[in-house]
Amino acid sequence: MSAASCLLSEEQFLCCICLDVFTNPVTIPCGHNFCKDCITQHWNVNSVQFRCPMCKKHFKTRPELPVNTFISEMAAEFRQSAGKKSSEDSEVARPGEVACDICISPKLKALKSCLTCIASYCGIHLDPHMTAGPLKRHSLTDPVENMEARVCTRHRKTLELFCKTDQTCVCSLCTVSEHRAHNITALKDAYGAKKAELEQEEAEIQQMIQERQLKIQKTRHLKMNSQEDAEREIADGVRIFTSLMQRAERDLNELIEMIEERQKTTEEQADSFIKELEQEMSALVKRTAEVHQLLLTQDHLELLQSFTPMNSALFTKNWMEVSLRLPSYEGTVVKAVAELEEILSRGKQELLCEARLKRVQHYAVDVTLEHHTANPWLVLSEDGKQVWCGEVRRDLPDNTERFSLYATVLAQQSFSSGRFYYEVQVTGKTDWTLGVVKGSVNRKGIIPLSPVNGYWAVGFRNGNQYLTLASPVVSLSLNSRPQTVGVFVSYEEGLVSFYDVDAAVHLYSFTDYCFTEELTPFFSPGLHHGGMNSAPLKISPVNPTD
Repeated sequence: MSAASCLLSEEQFLCCICLDVFTNPVTIPCGHNFCKDCITQHWNVNSVQFRCPMCKKHFKTRPELPVNTFISEMAAEFRQSAGKKSSEDSEVARPGEVACDICISPKLKALKSCLTCIASYCGIHLDPHMTAGPLKRHSLTDPVENMEARVCTRHRKTLELFCKTDQTCVCSLCTVSEHRAHNITALKDAYGAKKAELEQEEAEIQQMIQERQLKIQKTRHLKMNSQEDAEREIADGVRIFTSLMQRAERDLNELIEMIEERQKTTEEQADSFIKELEQEMSALVKRTAEVHQLLLTQDHLELLQSFTPMNSALFTKNWMEVSLRLPSYEGTVVKAVAELEEILSRGKQELLCEARLKRVQHYAVDVTLEHHTANPWLVLSEDGKQVWCGEVRRDLPDNTERFSLYATVLAQQSFSSGRFYYEVQVTGKTDWTLGVVKGSVNRKGIIPLSPVNGYWAVGFRNGNQYLTLASPVVSLSLNSRPQTVGVFVSYEEGLVSFYDVDAAVHLYSFTDYCFTEELTPFFSPGLHHGGMNSAPLKISPVNPTD
């Protein structure tokens, strides 16, 4: 019989009511087998009495329930065989694993913990909980450590309730003693509420983590930008100071050369005077000697024959009226320094402006217009680099991306971090607007173009008025008319700047904004105005200044 039972499967020894191995199996008249307690309880509580749970056959009277000894023996042998197999499969509990509380030595690994018994059982010692009627009603769970923590220290009963008032787990006796009149709920309900609270906390923590990750990313961008700015600032400083020092040194050399030239001219004039005077003095000394010799002569004839009058033509210059005029150096250095200061100041500003423009041109990006965003009045070139206002409104789908009222078009490229720069030719236009917009900007309604509404822009109106579209609008006073406008954005710094590229002049900057959305370049060539403003806006390649 033992050999035969080994060929039978576990399903053949299971009661269809309790789904466990038969205990005191009985056979009812239809031939089906059940645990005696299971079929008895089933008929006691079922409204349709004396019907087989399997085939639904109805019996007029309650059948007798004799124990089927054959099946009972087979079930017992199967249970014993399964117990041995369970014993063979049991493992010794390793560190960190829950051990069986019944095992003496070695302690086997627990398969289940009983919340009713407050104990954990291995496969061998768990068998009574699987077969014995009263034990089968105990509450089993996956193995847990420290079962004592699940017992009320005061009443030695299972902690199966939760006191919301004191925020602690309690047993059933606690609710009628220390926690009387408190807000008590089932452990399961408290678990669900606490779990929901923890899920909410987890979501909030994840949000905080994301915010900090974004802050770290932004800070790293700023750190990198700071390093790049410092390196370029040093390079610009060296270049500008070198240029200024070279100019100062050149002007100093010119000043020294001019003073030395004046001194040389004075020296040459003085040497000429001295030479001429020395020649006349030599002639006069010679004449004096001749006159003295004649004065010593006593012979009248000899004196008269030897006398020759002095050649007065050689001494016609009145040296009393002749003087050497010294060059005046008063104020020369002061004047030269003043001129140098003016030159250096002008040169310094030019160099600084060029350096500033060159610094932002380093972040040049390739920008192309996005046809799906263009207002129906606008015409775009095939390469997406030019846009102008046409004379006829085109019949285009009014998609969500398209600007329906403003003559505006966006770029294909958007930016949510870092720095970027692009240049636009505005030659020949009497009206235009340039800048960047946030991704969620209103594309259908009429709203003021300002940072409050997601626009950071400058514009040109009526062929003579330059504006910054801030709140309120600010007019710009420019010395020259820009032909190419540069737009620079530093996302993390909250900065949008505009430049006159040809004059290397900074026009205006929006500062200290906190960008949270993608920023996209936008272009508005203005209305056609009967051909007066038909010239296109052209996205031009960036050529860094030398």
